[in-house]
Amino acid sequence: MTHDELVAYCLGKPGAVEDEPWDGDVVAKVGGKIFAFLGGGGLGVKCGATAEEAAELRHRYPEHVTVMPYIGRHGWNSVRVDGTIPDEELRELVDESYDAVVAKLPKRLRP
Repeated sequence: MTHDELVAYCLGKPGAVEDEPWDGDVVAKVGGKIFAFLGGGGLGVKCGATAEEAAELRHRYPEHVTVMPYIGRHGWNSVRVDGTIPDEELRELVDESYDAVVAKLPKRLRP
């Protein structure tokens, strides 16, 4: 999966919009909340409710998944998109991050 295909997949989710809250850092949002960081050719996603849950993915792909700066303690990981992690698993990561963010939105903001 290329980075452009990943961006298209994220923006294909119901209610998803592209934003650039910081110069050069593209994100995908739903209901005004970020569910995927898409800048720098990589992917940043919520991988669990806690840092411990997010660590499971880092243990499986230690060379390709790292703790996201600043928000890693809240279950966010940075994922290198270079073909090592299967496309289906990348889509699952996006789906889980999206679902986690949507679940916390007020009902009036849910798609």
